[in-house]
Amino acid sequence: MKRSFLLLFIITTVGIIYIVRLFQLQILRKKDNNPIFSSTVKIEYDYPERGYIYDRKGKLLVANQLSYDVMVIPKDVQPLDTLQFCSLLKIPKEDFLRRFKKAERYARWLPSVFLKQLAKEDFAYLQEKLKRFKGFYIQKRIIRNYPLKSAANVVGYINEVNEDIAKKSDYYEQGELIGKAGVEKQYEKVLRGIKGKKYFKRNNLNKITGSFKNGKYDTLAVSGKDLTLTIDSELQQYGEQLMKGKRGGIVAIEPQTGEILALITAPSYDPNLLVGRKRSPNSVKLFNDSINKPTFDRGLQAMYAPGSPFKIINGLIGLEEGVVNDNFSVRCYHGYKYGKHKKDFMGCHCGIVGYPIRLKTAIAKSCNSFFSETYRRIIDKEKNAKIGLQKWSDHAKSFGLGNYLGYDLPTGQKGRIPDSTFYNRYYKFRWGATTSISNAIGQGEVETTPIQLANMTAVIANKGFFYRPHIVKKIGETPIQDSIYTVKNHTTVSTKHFPIAIEAMYEVFTRGTARFSRVKGIDICGKTGTAENFAIIDGVKEQLPDHSILIAFAPKENPKIAMAVYIENGGYGSTIAAPITSLMIEKYITGKINRKEIEKRMLDLSLQPVYDKLIPKKDTIAQGTK
Repeated sequence: MKRSFLLLFIITTVGIIYIVRLFQLQILRKKDNNPIFSSTVKIEYDYPERGYIYDRKGKLLVANQLSYDVMVIPKDVQPLDTLQFCSLLKIPKEDFLRRFKKAERYARWLPSVFLKQLAKEDFAYLQEKLKRFKGFYIQKRIIRNYPLKSAANVVGYINEVNEDIAKKSDYYEQGELIGKAGVEKQYEKVLRGIKGKKYFKRNNLNKITGSFKNGKYDTLAVSGKDLTLTIDSELQQYGEQLMKGKRGGIVAIEPQTGEILALITAPSYDPNLLVGRKRSPNSVKLFNDSINKPTFDRGLQAMYAPGSPFKIINGLIGLEEGVVNDNFSVRCYHGYKYGKHKKDFMGCHCGIVGYPIRLKTAIAKSCNSFFSETYRRIIDKEKNAKIGLQKWSDHAKSFGLGNYLGYDLPTGQKGRIPDSTFYNRYYKFRWGATTSISNAIGQGEVETTPIQLANMTAVIANKGFFYRPHIVKKIGETPIQDSIYTVKNHTTVSTKHFPIAIEAMYEVFTRGTARFSRVKGIDICGKTGTAENFAIIDGVKEQLPDHSILIAFAPKENPKIAMAVYIENGGYGSTIAAPITSLMIEKYITGKINRKEIEKRMLDLSLQPVYDKLIPKKDTIAQGTK
């Protein structure tokens, strides 16, 4: 009896399972069944044209060109003369076997790229020959073309979808193209469009017998949307020319909008190198170049000590905290003594010895003593140095420093503005203002990226606020409307404190360190910086050539451009960074260059002999400023 009941139970259970499964397959899934999973259906893709990319003036930066890929559907491949096929495609037999196994591993019934981007002259010839080899066919593809050969770090590049991405995606198939860097990556869904699909029925002999479901699932391709960038391509190209033979970053921003006018990294590369059949060997060379790092965007990713330009921030924080004012002065005797020991002395090169130095003069002449005393007063204002430093840190971060700015590019670094937690972690004993006194002059633990310095300059130009920097101006014909880029971000420093800093920056170009880089008819406000740096070589600390820095905006009234220039191992800020900055400002505002002698000197100047002497495997550590 028990055995009969058990047998009946098993039969009933199995029957129910079959009924439920059949109901699921025939009724529930039938309505929404995706034909891509059926081996009796062949899919043909119609790839859309990828969106074009233009600069702010409508100049074409990124265009399209046709490419031809040999595709394979492993399940459809019939026995073939392998040697004849390899001869046709000009590949060795081992390469054929490797490519075919890769396609089988991905999916036997789905198409994947077997040989990518044929030359145009090979296309017509192969079109007819491949008909003899079942399972192989030629697919037209859109690849990129870069007419200006410029701004590779901005526009980025596209690359093939690999097996892992394809398996996780419900849109991409292996071998298709996807944005991998820059604007191409950030705005991939906008640029790519939507590919069209046609579904065909086939019989047990793999022959097409007609449209699947009368075209019910067929879709038309939708072209990608064009992008208009905020970049001024003429300014971008000019900056790249000026940076030949140099390493560093230049960032220019329109203060009134946060639009990035130029984003330059040096060394860079021609973006066309990462297009076509030569992409693979070129990418190996570019990405494996650990000395020049042409694919490393120094404008967004390189973290440097900001040097003297950061003194302006300390001055503004001092005014906001009330520890200094317009009449507060410091006497400098070749430096600042901050401790009992002989080594507790920070040298200064302001050249004003024994006379009262006030904030405006301290900025113009870059006095280390003034800003060291100001920083000390900020930290020591509270009874607890931890509270004072935290206030200082919060003020500095309100300028967009020490964190991601939120710009619409897929790469970057946070930089570093240390807070109390930072020093608590590194110093187990009691610490105070003198522990971090180098922060007073933009050294010590402070690190910024060039785009953060440019944004900081825009804050000063705007007297206390900034719009988040961004690279896209319009999507299609629609101006960018994301509130993150259209809302003002105010600093914690009151507007009333900025005029004195602006006047001091103006004096830098009229009678200060950048006076030899003045541009007739343009009132430029700026601040030079020279960051000393050292490397530990064979256990010994050695000094390397200084970094050259300058921040600037112009004109003084109603500023149209704010910039940061950072030249690695370029020496004094006044010798290289200042001339380059003034040339770019002149080019942007007037559209031409009148100071041909300065221009020629900067274009011809190469720091490669300096770089050749440096040991590439050692990291430099910024330690001082002038």
